[in-house]
Amino acid sequence: MDTLFTSLLKDDVEFVVARVGTAWQPLRNGRIFLTGGTGFFGIWLLATLQAANRMLGLDCRITVLSRYPERFLARFPGFGNDPAIEWLTGRLESFVFPKGSFTHLMHAAAETSGEVEGHPLLSLERMYGGTRRVLEFAGEAGVRRLLYLSSGAAYGPLPPDCQGVREDMNLAPATDDPRATYGMGKRLSEHLCLQFARERNVAATVARCFTFVGPFMPMGAHLAIGSFIVEALEREAIRVKGSGSPVRAYMYVADLIVWLWVMLTQEAPHTIYNVGSDQTLSIADLARLTGRILAPDKPVLIEGRQSADNHRHVYAPAITRARHDLGLGLHFDLTTGITRTAAWYQTMRTQPERPQPIPTPAKSETFVIDIDGVIATLTPGNDYALAAPLTHNIKAINALHAAGHRIILLTARGSATGIDWHDITRNQLETWGLRYHELRFGKPAADYYVDDRLVSLFALSELATGS
Repeated sequence: MDTLFTSLLKDDVEFVVARVGTAWQPLRNGRIFLTGGTGFFGIWLLATLQAANRMLGLDCRITVLSRYPERFLARFPGFGNDPAIEWLTGRLESFVFPKGSFTHLMHAAAETSGEVEGHPLLSLERMYGGTRRVLEFAGEAGVRRLLYLSSGAAYGPLPPDCQGVREDMNLAPATDDPRATYGMGKRLSEHLCLQFARERNVAATVARCFTFVGPFMPMGAHLAIGSFIVEALEREAIRVKGSGSPVRAYMYVADLIVWLWVMLTQEAPHTIYNVGSDQTLSIADLARLTGRILAPDKPVLIEGRQSADNHRHVYAPAITRARHDLGLGLHFDLTTGITRTAAWYQTMRTQPERPQPIPTPAKSETFVIDIDGVIATLTPGNDYALAAPLTHNIKAINALHAAGHRIILLTARGSATGIDWHDITRNQLETWGLRYHELRFGKPAADYYVDDRLVSLFALSELATGS
């Protein structure tokens, strides 16, 4: 499917290379570290960097962090055969730092809305822990410029009369809103990036991204524009699930990628920039426009009523700052975006899907795990005979064991008192059904343990699920 970038999508790729222009020059002989490189944005970043290397002789290398690069490369083998692209297997919160220095960093990894809604605390922990780990790496690798891809969700719900939110508007998600986790996590990550940049004298830019359309975007039902394109091509009608009154603005992916490359490489007077279109329309009008372009004979059905509590009735940016500071603009209208996305989708439907490899660990990893507070409850007076199992964590550890990873238990039981807890501990672990390879005593008793490869309890279940 990556051959589409040299055929159907060739014009878009060449547009990006030409439009970025002299802003490519800071990347000449550079080295970029990229998170989120296998998502919608990442696919286009890789394709356009490949083209810039080929057309301009940039000789820019990029290292891409991914949990399962083999799955991505099964779909896009051209990204695996390029010596300028290095793949690093790992998780955002705990990846092993690649060796050498890097000139630029793009932190584009993000949680999906579904994951946020289903596991808000885990999602918040992963955004914070992942960003912190990326910044620790940036400090070690000598990164001089970084771009953090944030979201318009960082503003929280916009006022109903807002025609386009500006970066200087004093808005934020409500801390008591359970739907605000994603936006709050993005704000926290922004803050971490900008504070790191100030302390380390690193140039940093935050791109607050809004809504987009283009080839390789998710076409699931939770994205209105993707759903409308699919329905226009495949269904008997285009259906709007709600009232159709929410307001959106869609930027075509080729414009988006130009903006991101420019924001990565160019100095600017501000640190936060909106990224998106300022050409707004309602969801109902979006459905009608999609129908007129792709299926003029199909009806558009408005199936719902407006809710009194619409979390994001208006979701659209003002982009004056990006226009003024960086000379950025919009070169594609929404009609072009819908047309080109539909052409890509139709091409994809006619191509046989390559089989996806079953996710397996790239290598057997070793996990050193504490007992009390992780596997067993904490007890008064450190009377470990009273401990009860923490079954959720035991289940996660057993999943790691079953996936082929090595589990070493390291405990401070008895280190301070000299009491022998060996037999009681082994009996507890057997009774609780914990699977492990080694049990080690002698961990020094301490008030704090500092470790650069720490995995939090919040992240343990997610780690086991993806093992």
